[in-house]
Amino acid sequence: MKPRVVQYLCCPACEAELRLEATATDRDDVMEGALACTGCAAVYPIRAGVPRFADDVAGIERDTAAAFGWEWNQYSELEPRYRQQFLDWIHPVGPDFFRDKVVLEGGCGKGRHTALAVEFGARDVIALDLGDAVAAAFRNTRHLPNAHILQADVNRPPVKRVVDFAFSVGVLHHTPEPERGFRALASRVRPGGAISAWVYGREGNGWIVHLVTPIRERVTSRLPHALLDVVAGALTVPLWLATKLVYGPTRRSRAAALLPYRDYLCYIAPFPFREQRSIVFDHLVAPIAFYVRREEFAGWFERCGLRDVCIERHNANSWRGFGVVPAPADG
Repeated sequence: MKPRVVQYLCCPACEAELRLEATATDRDDVMEGALACTGCAAVYPIRAGVPRFADDVAGIERDTAAAFGWEWNQYSELEPRYRQQFLDWIHPVGPDFFRDKVVLEGGCGKGRHTALAVEFGARDVIALDLGDAVAAAFRNTRHLPNAHILQADVNRPPVKRVVDFAFSVGVLHHTPEPERGFRALASRVRPGGAISAWVYGREGNGWIVHLVTPIRERVTSRLPHALLDVVAGALTVPLWLATKLVYGPTRRSRAAALLPYRDYLCYIAPFPFREQRSIVFDHLVAPIAFYVRREEFAGWFERCGLRDVCIERHNANSWRGFGVVPAPADG
């Protein structure tokens, strides 16, 4: 943990200031210690360089955090192709939008978007994740002086209302109440700041909802993660062959219009086998996943009172959205 992040943090329980108590440091990082609340006297430990605000998570949230924690430590590498993926997920936001902004990331996984936000010029990036994925994220971003990884609940971000831009990619639909997490992130954005989110869409995913979801809920999400990874590898073989032999070669032809799930499978056709395997694993491991309709997703932005809202379909199977928190002068 970089000590400079404390200026942005507050107690998730009472929102009071936090006091840093470092007991072990390594270079510029506090590796062990605590953050003590000056209001309610709560104490949040710092272990292995990461402040821990969510040690008491339980139930389905614990199981979800454990599933994705295993995944992102197993598939922890950062790849150049993630840059365009990230920009596709947060469009119309571009790299220049990040410059000199304080950024809050709701659900950072292995830190791939954290690192990109820093690359794009953010002043500081505060990245939250609920489980052991923070270990991979910390390893991947520790060398970046303005990247800050926290183990924390997206529904209770331990962050003051000083954020210029908040985003969440592929996370809110894996929480018990997706809109609650969105509202919590938006509540940390200062007036005039903005928020982006990307979620699974209900439209275009009927076969997943009716076929894959029951199997995931009753079988695959309950398998040991290492065993599920083997299953995912086997299932990836026909997917990889289809994308390499059919979807990839025809994606710019008229014939592609006849292919099922065309937009998404053409999009991932260039991905290597290991990346496709991680995608298959990702779709089978989560104990909970919501597929959100457009009107429901747009409602999140409306009920938060956001302006300049932009809701777009992505790959015919998901939704990306952007909105601005009104400043007082906006009325």
